[in-house]
Amino acid sequence: MAIYEVSDKSIHRLLETSFSAEKIYERRDLQRLLKANIDVLSSDMLVIAEEFGDWSDSNRRIDLLCIDKEACLVVVEIKRSEDGGHMELQAIRYAAMISTMTFAQLIEAHAGFLSCSNQEAEAAILNFLSWEEPNEDAFAQDVRIVLASADFSRELTTSVIWLNQHNLDVRCVRLKPYRTHDGKLLLDVQQIIPLPEASDYQTRIRAKEQEERQQRAERHDLRFKFWSGFLALARTKTSLHMQRSPSIHNWIGGRTGKRGFSYNYAVREDESQAELYIDFGGGQGQKNLEAFQSLFDKKDEIERVFGGQLEWQELTDSRACRIRKIISGGYRSRVEEWPAIFEELVGAMIQIDKAFKPYIQAWAS
Repeated sequence: MAIYEVSDKSIHRLLETSFSAEKIYERRDLQRLLKANIDVLSSDMLVIAEEFGDWSDSNRRIDLLCIDKEACLVVVEIKRSEDGGHMELQAIRYAAMISTMTFAQLIEAHAGFLSCSNQEAEAAILNFLSWEEPNEDAFAQDVRIVLASADFSRELTTSVIWLNQHNLDVRCVRLKPYRTHDGKLLLDVQQIIPLPEASDYQTRIRAKEQEERQQRAERHDLRFKFWSGFLALARTKTSLHMQRSPSIHNWIGGRTGKRGFSYNYAVREDESQAELYIDFGGGQGQKNLEAFQSLFDKKDEIERVFGGQLEWQELTDSRACRIRKIISGGYRSRVEEWPAIFEELVGAMIQIDKAFKPYIQAWAS
């Protein structure tokens, strides 16, 4: 977008120029100026070092290494080009390299940058963070990336958007120079990714997604442990599901020896179930209903053999049908309660097999 200069009588469009036309160079000019005025890129950063490259197996150097108010490390890469080159790839390498940095190493780097003692450097960092003393547990829990360039190619912006969607924090800040009619050089600074008004929202989304991933991992771990303990017991009671392995999923399937019928276990947070599942495949909804109805016609006898009531479900919103027994207690029950849940669950499946097997075997598929 154009930028205009407003006077009492007119609005003049400013002349867009370029760093190369103005003979402004990356390290000699842009990096030097941004180092001394880092708030141009972000108001919450402190420059720790310039041309940082404290690693033994590489001669690559970070333009500006910073830290933010959350004690996260920030890699700042600067280009004067119109497309940003491949700066996002460089920055990712640097972010990985410094991800293991300690607070002591940070102090040493800052002392070198300021040409002062480690004690003075530490005091400056602690003052910026509003910390009374170093806190390794809170330090460098994440590494952010800030890319500053005259402009960015579509390839680069597409990559950055994708990286941000996958829980990295990469920002693109466009630095566009303009000339006024009286010869002054102005710099338009715009954060284009993510848009400033969307930053807080995206931060909340990332936090929500991270929490959901953690909850999903915890859920998968609990279910795997639940099924491991359950199958160990079930194999001592019956040959049903003998060949099944523990799973992170909420159900385990088993064959009945007859196509279209399966014995399944399912577990939820607070309840479990043993079931007979009827599904002859796609386009076989009518056949599923016929098989279900033939069993339902014998409901009284089946439940008498089973030893209690069952829940009969046609599942009209699904192509399949189900007959199940729900057990109180699931994978979020206390672990010491699991053995009793296992016993009741496998007992229900043994009785389901006993009650349904004659009718399943007699079914003319």
